Amino acid sequence: MQFNSVVISQLLLTLAGVSMGASTAFNQHHQHQRATLEKRATTCKFPTDKNLVAVTPNSKNGGWALSPDQECTAGSYCPYACPPGQLMAQWDPKATSYSYPESERGGIYCNDNGEIEVPFSNKDWCYSGKGTLQASNKAGSNVAFCQTVLPGNEAMLIPTNVDGGSTEDLAIPGTDYWASTAAHYYINPPGVSTEDGCVWGSTANPYGNWAPYVAGGNVDNSGNSFVKIGWNPIYLEDATPFRNTKPDFGVRITCSDGQCNGLPCEIDPSKNGINEVSSSQSSNGAGGANSCVVTGSNGAKVTIEVFTAGGVSKREEVPIQNLLSNEDSSSTNHTNSTPVVDPINSGVSLSVTSPMVVMTLVALTTFLFC
Repeated sequence: MQFNSVVISQLLLTLAGVSMGASTAFNQHHQHQRATLEKRATTCKFPTDKNLVAVTPNSKNGGWALSPDQECTAGSYCPYACPPGQLMAQWDPKATSYSYPESERGGIYCNDNGEIEVPFSNKDWCYSGKGTLQASNKAGSNVAFCQTVLPGNEAMLIPTNVDGGSTEDLAIPGTDYWASTAAHYYINPPGVSTEDGCVWGSTANPYGNWAPYVAGGNVDNSGNSFVKIGWNPIYLEDATPFRNTKPDFGVRITCSDGQCNGLPCEIDPSKNGINEVSSSQSSNGAGGANSCVVTGSNGAKVTIEVFTAGGVSKREEVPIQNLLSNEDSSSTNHTNSTPVVDPINSGVSLSVTSPMVVMTLVALTTFLFC
């Protein structure tokens, strides 16, 4: 068979062009892939010289107040935990309201080079809260109070450990805090460490996201402190295996100095059933969870006290087992309020309307923690 030399030459050139094109595309693809991988691999290291509290430092988050499997990657904001009584002072300056995704942009900014950029260079990383809230442990074993990360992913990652017989400050913000939001806490059973309690957890144990009680607080421009304790809606869900098991510890609000309205405000499993609260001003919130709020004024120091069920303090380890309506209730078991968004789980601030204390509704994020 005879082949035209011109045709053969054209065919070879065509094949060479296809090969070169494929090779070029292949190289471009892998260069892009390498660049993408390199960019994804760029992270910001958790600082050790800022007096911060490292959250699960041996996990991928490396100390940042992120989920254990989440890194502080380039192009993102990375929140962090401050010492007890202090609040995070850095967040995205453009994130000014409680709405998604702005509500997750807390902390410092990790730039494309893996360098930390501090949004408010004239501020420290942490600052002291208003100093009107503390936790007191009369239950014997340590108690882990776990604050949610806001702005951030709102997981209960920020630890405050309260040893038996001791008192610790809890961070309580004023209106100068991000979007004027309140601080929110999960209260774990006595004997649970902050390492076990201040992570998401599972239905295998009644701590972490399934801790029985939650709390929250903030201070208004007049210096009034609003502090809430209540049942955790997740603890009450049908899917929670221990939902019908009474905790063997309780919580109450007490006050010293100044003046407090809303007392008594207490959950004592030796007196109260599941989801019952002892208060003349109790409320029914998200998931049907009941709670009560106390207002402290004139310099009042408000204390969330943890105690063994029945109110008797003991030293041995204890086994591990929203808005307010405008309707007063004379019963200690308030179950007829209209269900509303629970402020402990939605980042809202506490405020007052005479004479009842109410919470201000705000938009929920798409990632709601209970």
